[in-house]
Formats: sequence, structure tokens, C-alpha cells
Amino acid sequence: MEYENKHVLAPMVRVGTLPFRLLAAQFGADITYGEEIIDHKIVKCERRINESLGTTDFVEKGTGAVVFRTCYEERHRVVFQMGTSNAVRALTAAQLVCKDVAAIDINMGCPKSFSISGGMGAALLAKPELIHDILTTLKRNLDTSVTCKIRLLKSSQDTVELARRIEKTGVSALAVHGRRVADRPRDPAKWSEIADVVAALSIPVIANGDVFEYEDFHRIKSATGASSVMVARGALWNASIFCSSCKLPWEDVKREYIRKSILWDNDIKRTKHTLKEMIMHYSSLELSEGKSVNKSDTLGDLAKLYGEEKYFQLVAKNRS
Repeated sequence: MEYENKHVLAPMVRVGTLPFRLLAAQFGADITYGEEIIDHKIVKCERRINESLGTTDFVEKGTGAVVFRTCYEERHRVVFQMGTSNAVRALTAAQLVCKDVAAIDINMGCPKSFSISGGMGAALLAKPELIHDILTTLKRNLDTSVTCKIRLLKSSQDTVELARRIEKTGVSALAVHGRRVADRPRDPAKWSEIADVVAALSIPVIANGDVFEYEDFHRIKSATGASSVMVARGALWNASIFCSSCKLPWEDVKREYIRKSILWDNDIKRTKHTLKEMIMHYSSLELSEGKSVNKSDTLGDLAKLYGEEKYFQLVAKNRS
């Protein structure tokens, strides 16, 4: 995996599934992160080849639920992002998926209570020894690239110090979200503090925060000196943000996402969640479209709602 001059799809819970990753790649994303998956969850899975879909599925034993789905098409750009608080468990989980992905990333920035309460995500920022243990354990035992994603600490100096410790573990790259744990999405990202990290490290730094248009890729790269740029909400709202010359109306992008969700048999709850996030940015869930999405119980219902019934039937016919 190369990290110079790349446009990167950020990890987003319930959004970064296979259809959305392929949608972003279609428009030009060079690297695509999956949604964060907790190590406890993946170690309960078994790897299965899904002949019907042409995918590799990691399926939870007992329930049959698909925890992570990927395909050969994204093999050299997909990043498996993991939530963990234990080096041995992280390695067990990583060894299960590492041959099917381009890199393993450790989430060290998620501020959600479910993550912090388990000692994962942003909770790791206060535990540099544990960070070192997790990353060095993965580096010693995997051939796959290992990276991590952090948020800013209380001061720029603290962030730089942690970043230097992370660099010493031998990771291939470091992604930095330009907000602190207490910051809200509406708070402006602190690009200058990302620049401080870039100046202090020799490994590639991926800058993340306040990228909403294609031009912002160049703005943040210029302001921070980062090797690559990562985008989350800007891609969620319109995945064609990755294309300099083919920005599409969100309605067209939304329809393409639905078709990909049908093609790859995406989980209906995750599909609906992503659609509702798109709708809320441009409209309201209280209007007819939002209400209809909420009432949809299957991908077939969504196909009917968005005029993709023929496509849905064609995909179903090809699978049978």
C-alpha cells in the first residue's frame, strides 16, 4: 500500500460497507476504509467464499450474520479498521482478515461511548504503552501494512509526542483527524495542528477534517503538508467528491448506491442508515422520501421506491 498523494475514504460506522466503498472507488477514491469492526466480533467469525455474490464474507458463527464483506476488486485498496484494546486479540482478528485486505488500521479516535467504555478508540490516546504493544505486535506478526488513526490531544505538543511514539512502532502511515475528542463535527478542524504532526514525522500522514468539495483536497494538503487526504462526511453526502471532473447531483449518486447495495446484497439496516444520512443533509426525513425509506424492510422495497425494480429483478435472476 502506497500513501503518497492518495484520496482516502474515511472509516464510517454503518456506512463503509462494500457497496459504499466501491461507490467511492468508482469516483476516484484511491484507498477505502471499512467501518470500524470490534476485535471481539471478528474473532467469532469464519471466512467463507460467497460463490453467488463473488465475495469473501466473514460470517459470525452461530448467527450467520455477515460482519465484513469484501471482494477481489478492492483487494489492493481496502483497509480493515479495527477497534481493540488488547494486542493478542487484535492480532488474532487481524490474522483472520489480513490476506483479503490491503492494510489493517487501529482506531484510536472514535469518541463514541461504546468504544471508549471498552478501552478502545479515543480511550487509547491516554495509553501510549498499550498503543505501542498493539502496533508492535501487529507489525512483528503480519506482512500486511499496519496503520492507525488518531484525534488531536489537548495540546499540539502532546499530539506530536504521541505521533512520534507511534512512528517508532514501524507503522506505514498515520491518519490524523483534526479535532479533539470533545469537539463536535460543526467545530472547525485544526489544520495547523495536523501540520505540526506532519513536520515532526518522516512517515506519511493522512489529513482528515473539513473536506467537503474536491478543491478541499488541495487546500488541506497545501495547509498541512500531509501526504494524503481523507474525507468522511463530504463523501457520505456525495461520493463523487473524489472526481475532479465528474461531480454528480446527489440524486444520481444515491441511485448508484442503491444499485450497488442490491448487487452486493448489502444489509438493509446499513443501507437505510446510509440513505437517511444522505437525505438528512439535503432534505428531511419527515418528508415523503425519508418516511418511505424508514418503512422499507427489504432491498426490494428500496428498489421499488427508487424505480430500480427491473434492476433488482435482473440481479435476482442472475443469482438463481
